Amino acid sequence: MFAQFGPAGNPDAFYEAGFKASADMPEWLAGLSLKAYEYQCSRGVHVGQATAELVGKQAAHYGVKLSIHAPYYISLATEDETIAGNTLRHFQRSLEVAKWMGAERIVFHIGGPGKGGDRRQAMERAKSLFAQVLEQAERLGLTGPLLLPETMGKQNQLGSLDEVLELCKLADWVRPAVDFGHLHALTGGEYTTSQEFAAVFDKIAETLGEAAAQNLHIHFSRIEFTKAGERRHWTFADPYGPPHEPLLGIIAERGYTPRIICESAGTQAQDAITMQEFYKGLLKKDF
Repeated sequence: MFAQFGPAGNPDAFYEAGFKASADMPEWLAGLSLKAYEYQCSRGVHVGQATAELVGKQAAHYGVKLSIHAPYYISLATEDETIAGNTLRHFQRSLEVAKWMGAERIVFHIGGPGKGGDRRQAMERAKSLFAQVLEQAERLGLTGPLLLPETMGKQNQLGSLDEVLELCKLADWVRPAVDFGHLHALTGGEYTTSQEFAAVFDKIAETLGEAAAQNLHIHFSRIEFTKAGERRHWTFADPYGPPHEPLLGIIAERGYTPRIICESAGTQAQDAITMQEFYKGLLKKDF
């Protein structure tokens, strides 16, 4: 087993090559020797069953592992009953699409802390509503995919590593999605050294077990940030952080097998290839 690399969504080069449909992505990615693809439902779950099943069929044929990014509209800490109901529906629809598609993982954002801004109270509300999400999934027979709360990059969002791990303790099929670009932005420029990257894996292993660290779902991109945190995603050609080399060094040295999804702005497939080639080069060394 090795780390798997791929893009979030469809990169510019896919469309420039004349493709339009996401069902063509698995074959296109296989031609680039990429083995992962994160299907985007971030603006809402609009894909029908036939299309989802076709994407899944193509992914299985070409050996591409699928994940889904659930809608940005999810807000687990909300105090608004209507938004809470919508959040439950967003999860249900995402789980349905994952089942049709054969996607093993669903990435989601926890949401903001609300008007009061008290993060402790907000996390308690988030855990309460998320418990309803888990119960609903079991009741409707939609369990199977892992649910992955993502670490976030803005100060006004829930999603620090500690907050994500707190949510992961609610069920054994909840695992973290660690966005190292977001962590870099949230901390004002940290996560540039091997020690900082290693500490994340160590904390996950300590909290959830070694398997969770071994098979971590990772988002990676260069991110510009301000005092408020994340401002904008860029590409590997742009002068922002974090660097991918020390992260991949830890992964190769420890023999970890994560899925690494690149979220570069438009060049996510090419930058995924850059990471994959660097990783392959590391494996030739004797650790």
